[in-house]
Amino acid sequence: MTDSAVRTSTGKRERLIAAARQVLHEQGAEATTLADIAQAAGIPVGNVYYYFKTKNDIIAAVIDAHQQDILGMLGAIEAARADPRQRLKDLLATLAGQADLVARYGCPHGSLCQELAKHADKAGVLDVTRLVRLPIDWCERQFALLGCPDARDLAVQLIAAYQGSALLTNTLRDPSLLAGESRRMAAWIDSLG
Repeated sequence: MTDSAVRTSTGKRERLIAAARQVLHEQGAEATTLADIAQAAGIPVGNVYYYFKTKNDIIAAVIDAHQQDILGMLGAIEAARADPRQRLKDLLATLAGQADLVARYGCPHGSLCQELAKHADKAGVLDVTRLVRLPIDWCERQFALLGCPDARDLAVQLIAAYQGSALLTNTLRDPSLLAGESRRMAAWIDSLG
């Protein structure tokens, strides 16, 4: 295969993943078909099978892409800030920065996790728990650096508050809810000893 053929192949695969991320977020995993993804990517549906044999294969690639996004976001926050308290507040600000998108379609990670978790007991269902565990584990490390003995509980509380406000923001179509909860959680972080 030539270099340009490899680039074209990689480009189509990445376009399919990007399209799948968007369509899965907008429609949900259950309602999304490979034809929907192909149409959003501008690729003939038959070509999808060259890159992904099943819908689960493309969803697995979407989960991997989301994981990379989360790791990149958390890594960027760590690189920019030495203070764990400010890192936690920066995480909240970053998440609140998606308020309009969340109001329209829900949290990109939380919505996918919620939907796929409904079928977690079935064979072949993909494990999306890492999309929730990664930020919880990262927050736990930040709270531990602050000297909080209940760092795990605090981390779960912070992510639960975000996901709960994301759900309400989406249900009520009100981006200000997520922004307001982010401000309250930042004040809560400041109040911790």
